[in-house]
Amino acid sequence: MALGARVLIAPDCFGDSLTAVQAAHSMAAGWRLARPADQLVLLPLSDGGPGFVAALTAGRRHLRVQAARVSGPLAEPVAAQWAFDPATATAYVESAQACGLALLNGPPTVHTAIAATSTGVGQLIDAAVGSGARTVVVGLGGSACTDGGRGMVEALGGLSAARRTLAAVRLIAATDVEHPLLGPSGAARVFGPQKGADAATVEFLEARLQDWAALLEADGGADVRELPGAGAAGGLGAALLALGARRESGAALIARHLGAEQQMASAAIVVTGEGRLDEQSLHGKVVGSLAAAARPHRLPVLVFAGQVALGPEAMAAAGIRAAYSVADYAGSVRRAIDDAAAQLSGLVERTAAALPAESEE
Repeated sequence: MALGARVLIAPDCFGDSLTAVQAAHSMAAGWRLARPADQLVLLPLSDGGPGFVAALTAGRRHLRVQAARVSGPLAEPVAAQWAFDPATATAYVESAQACGLALLNGPPTVHTAIAATSTGVGQLIDAAVGSGARTVVVGLGGSACTDGGRGMVEALGGLSAARRTLAAVRLIAATDVEHPLLGPSGAARVFGPQKGADAATVEFLEARLQDWAALLEADGGADVRELPGAGAAGGLGAALLALGARRESGAALIARHLGAEQQMASAAIVVTGEGRLDEQSLHGKVVGSLAAAARPHRLPVLVFAGQVALGPEAMAAAGIRAAYSVADYAGSVRRAIDDAAAQLSGLVERTAAALPAESEE
């Protein structure tokens, strides 16, 4: 790669270890040490999960950041932020700020898997509508709950009241996954174990979601069980879709708003990353969305992830040139988490230093 090349650095967050902004700066620091002549463009991204509001508002003064005190995943009050664009009367709400796994103040357990609620998301939506929002974009991902959005609906006064509140509002569900609500690919069976659920609890959550889906259908006449994205954020997607929301890929929405496509037009390489690169990364996540967008530009895509669990054939099919594991570089997952910024920076420096010069390519 020629010296002085334009490098687009556009990561997602690395779980709870690094925000997307922190990851972008860590990557840039390592890259500069290896290739100081390159021009770096930092574009932290999100797929709708943690960092959704931060990615949208970074350096964008036309978006007003609003503060709110809402119910957290276990009903304790938490400080949350949402963003408002007065020019378009559009509000951007991040579900993870109200019911995110990071708000549990400890590892998830069977108790939290059952008790966690999306109530705070409804409170954020209510605040946005009360402030004059005519469009509400809800970023979905990284939730601690598997309540199907029932807490959100109840915070809006129940299904009938929620429909009245949102009747004149354009609602968009910005999802990080394409999973349906129920079944083997649904919210409980796929994501429940990540939220502390054991086998028995997964079945309990599945049954609870089935009952809730029946109520949603009886109230609105629409069956949202199998709709793509209904299983996002513990089934929050299902409730939003039942209330009339249109689903969009959160990663694509953020990339469009931040001009990722325009940045690619003048880039020589795309550098991205996330906490874990696996099959899910290719279905609604930042890495998969970015790799797909880079393909028409014939741009090589390098991925740095906390852990890499995707085979070379799948990566090649997705348009990923190569992927590098921070845990392998650090020597352990624990060190990769505890010293995330330095380990990521070191791995990027080593990788960038090994890139061939233009004459060698």
